[in-house]
Amino acid sequence: MNDLTSGDEARAEAAVPSLIELGMDAIPSLLDLTHYKDVDSRWWALRTLAESHLCRTEWLVPFLSSDPAPEVRQCAALGLGIKLDNSAIQPLVQALSDDDNMVANLAVNALVRIGREAVPSLIETVQDGKQSARIQALRALSEIKDHRAIPIMMKVMQEESALLLHWAKEGLDRLGLDMVYIKPV
Repeated sequence: MNDLTSGDEARAEAAVPSLIELGMDAIPSLLDLTHYKDVDSRWWALRTLAESHLCRTEWLVPFLSSDPAPEVRQCAALGLGIKLDNSAIQPLVQALSDDDNMVANLAVNALVRIGREAVPSLIETVQDGKQSARIQALRALSEIKDHRAIPIMMKVMQEESALLLHWAKEGLDRLGLDMVYIKPV
């Protein structure tokens, strides 16, 4: 554990596999480390937990939702992308509005990896979310390539946002609906 909190990235990274190999014996100390004030300690604890097959989604979600440090929220989003647990869909969708763009992008990646199960929540976000979340949700839908997203993509084609239009067109193209989209005058 000392190597993990040494401040030396190479030592910390080298310690991760050994801590994971300890299994349940390392988990309590890692969970304690997630509550340290030091951002690096929280980050390394989450990074190690996320890679462990013993990691539970509920250990990562609070850090995605409320940690003040963007790098810790990023680590939590990345970890949830490894877990692929449907119970993480709502927190990941909420992270699409994160002030840190990297957190939002990592949340998109995690939702894409979760796949079809995330589609209803993503459609709802495109319909009712704040603009930045709508763009990210549409990006995720375009990558998931689920036909349930076609109506919302078509609806977005009527909007003025260049980014929404881009992801709607991209999504429709990926679904094999390569066509000319005419905006009524």
